[in-house]
Amino acid sequence: MHTREEKLAAFGRLLDVLGDLREKCPWDRKQTNASLRPHTIEEAYELCDAIAREDNKEICKELGDVLEHVVFYSIIGSEQGEFDIADICNSEADKLIFRHPHIYGDVSVSSSDDVSKLWERVKQKEKDGNKTVLSGVPSALPSLIKAYRIQDKASNVGFDWDNPGDVWAKVYEEIGELKCELEKGDKEKAMDELGDFLFSVVNAARLYHLNPDTALERTNQKFTNRFNYIEQAVKSQGKQLSDITLGEMDVLWNEAKKQENK
Repeated sequence: MHTREEKLAAFGRLLDVLGDLREKCPWDRKQTNASLRPHTIEEAYELCDAIAREDNKEICKELGDVLEHVVFYSIIGSEQGEFDIADICNSEADKLIFRHPHIYGDVSVSSSDDVSKLWERVKQKEKDGNKTVLSGVPSALPSLIKAYRIQDKASNVGFDWDNPGDVWAKVYEEIGELKCELEKGDKEKAMDELGDFLFSVVNAARLYHLNPDTALERTNQKFTNRFNYIEQAVKSQGKQLSDITLGEMDVLWNEAKKQENK
């Protein structure tokens, strides 16, 4: 691994390269915060995908792309006379120090749960911090992650089940209400009940320290891999998926499952 001096030199090199591009490249020169935003979202998702695949080479590459965007936004901020990369770094360091009084102050904690609860209390004391417990949850988060974060923040101030096992009664209650509305044919109420049911499942996952977004993505990948197996097997027979029965698809699906366990 690199020394501290080498790391600082590499960061300085990146600043120089992006500074040159902003000045000399027509595409880089015309970019704004607004025009970069969709690219930033895309890069963040590509990083998440690499992390999910545990591909360290790709994680390194995608982290570089995300870092490029951070530096790019800092250049735009500097041009506007608002902030630069030093302001970003110092602001983040100040925030981390303030939010870790158990490291930089005289507060005592005994577990990571204590740290999480302390974190929420400290954030509301910051000068420009969250005014309410849930105001720190970005509205643009994907709904599944947002549900988890809402519940997590509420839990950190004591609004939670005393026993994780108690949540299952709520899950069963919500699925019962969903089934009831589906049987009635009321789509609007069924939509509301579906949301309540999903929210309760996310809550159950949180209470058992499982990340629902990670779990769902694993299942997405598992389904994709199995379905691709079916499609490839059918094509190798000179057929299309529409040429075979559901029963034949099930046979191939089970073959794909067996391949995973080898």
